[in-house]
Amino acid sequence: MITQSHALVRGRERGVLFDVDGTLVDSAYIHTLAWWQAFRQHQHDVPMAAIHRCVGMGGARLVDTLLPAGRDREADDDILASHAAVFAQSWPSLRPLDGAKELLAQCHAGGLAVALASSARTQDLAANRRTLGADSFIHAATSADDAKASKPAPDIRVAATQAVCVAAADAGDVGAAVRGLQAAPALGRPAIDATCGGTSAAGGGRGRRLGGACL
Repeated sequence: MITQSHALVRGRERGVLFDVDGTLVDSAYIHTLAWWQAFRQHQHDVPMAAIHRCVGMGGARLVDTLLPAGRDREADDDILASHAAVFAQSWPSLRPLDGAKELLAQCHAGGLAVALASSARTQDLAANRRTLGADSFIHAATSADDAKASKPAPDIRVAATQAVCVAAADAGDVGAAVRGLQAAPALGRPAIDATCGGTSAAGGGRGRRLGGACL
């Protein structure tokens, strides 16, 4: 469900959409380990490096990408549940990346509509928002419930743009997962690739420093 800190976004004709995991919150490696443990619990030995490259996808798409096509797909939901349970144990360990809150504050102060374009579970998104402590600078946020198709499909970003009443071409994307940013060009808007999620420039990200955050 889309959550909004403000009922209306008045006077803000441009916006910025932030991915959360690995971009604002230092959780990319925690997700990698959680997925690795979930796969092991269900007798799948998937290399962490392969998992890390897929962090940023929705869970169902990640599982489908990393496991053999001929597997017993009836077990997929159990793998998703295992990942959710393992990751939830790490909520108290989540930390914002340096400058993340300040960056959100600067975007808000600069007149931009600020949205969190996350495909995380509702519970995980809530944990990330508690970690950030920046709700006063966030106009809206999306979760996995707001998209029929997960990243790299554009559904989440379209939902986030609509939530802050900004035209698609007038909203920029900031993210650390290559998969998550692939939709931006198709939507006709700029994207800033953040290297703080653990993906180097050579691996598909073009990092920039912006507003003091690790971008």
